[in-house]
Amino acid sequence: MPAAIHLDKNSFQHQLKARSLKKSGRVFGFMAVLTGLQVPTSVDLAGNDSISEGSIVLSKRVLRWASIPVITSITLFLSGCSPYEAKLGFLPANSEGATNHTQRITDLWVESWIVLWAVGIIAWGLMFWAIIVYRRRKGETGLPVQLRYNNPIETLFTVVPLILVIGFFAMTARDMAEIEKPITNSDVRIEVIGKQWSWDFNYLDENVYETGIQSQFEGEAGAESKLPTLYLPVNKSVQIDLTARDVIHSFWVVEFLYKKDMFPGRWNHVYFTPTKIGTYKGKCAELCGESHSMMLFNVQVVDQATYDAKMQELEEKGQTGKLGIDLNRNQNLPGDNPDIRG
Repeated sequence: MPAAIHLDKNSFQHQLKARSLKKSGRVFGFMAVLTGLQVPTSVDLAGNDSISEGSIVLSKRVLRWASIPVITSITLFLSGCSPYEAKLGFLPANSEGATNHTQRITDLWVESWIVLWAVGIIAWGLMFWAIIVYRRRKGETGLPVQLRYNNPIETLFTVVPLILVIGFFAMTARDMAEIEKPITNSDVRIEVIGKQWSWDFNYLDENVYETGIQSQFEGEAGAESKLPTLYLPVNKSVQIDLTARDVIHSFWVVEFLYKKDMFPGRWNHVYFTPTKIGTYKGKCAELCGESHSMMLFNVQVVDQATYDAKMQELEEKGQTGKLGIDLNRNQNLPGDNPDIRG
């Protein structure tokens, strides 16, 4: 009979632990390679991990290698913008001073991005630092020390996002309350009615209206001068009442940095004071059918004399009174409208 094999308790446990470590290496080794984590140079049977001294030191060569994509990205990013565009957070250049609300909106936008960029740079910086410093080096085997809990870090990762969310909510609520504050006895009140695919404007104080011809596509760019134009007097408080005839639309004046939805059978309201003379682009910001992209209009902010002259012109054309909000979806077949706006 073969001689009996005797294993004491400690020797048996050492062998089990060695097999367990070997099996763990097969399971997690591939993950360590993918993540680029630094691994210990050796793992003994007692489970003691050792990490080489060089694994925590960045060489100049590694720093140069890591800085290439960062410097390239920053250079490409900055080469496509001017200091003025960066100051506005890459919002439309003509938006500065367009209304009494645009500066408030711009400040919220820019400040939010500053905070987000700071958080992003820190997070990505730590990520790339860990990838580079703790990457697997040639000849190294095994796994790094596996950490399960770190209460300070976990608390930090919970508290910081909570502070950011509460802060963003508070700033947004503050600014929205100011932007949405109704103007009592506004200087100008206008009804804007959206329809597929154009706009109608009722100037309630002057008892005149302007109607837009619904767009048709002819394969060529339309004349911008033929788009319906909303006239506003500069430095006069404005209340715009919004509704739709057919489907949901959205009133958006790009440079005013503001949009609001328009629903059939319901009125929404916009309050602001235009503060800079100029021409601004307007469009529908809610997908509303096949010609949604052609549902455009202009906004002309003019002096009081020009505004009065335009109102007089509409009156002389016989466009007095106001247009109703009943369903009015034209058949809009090609050739139906002699003066196509698209």
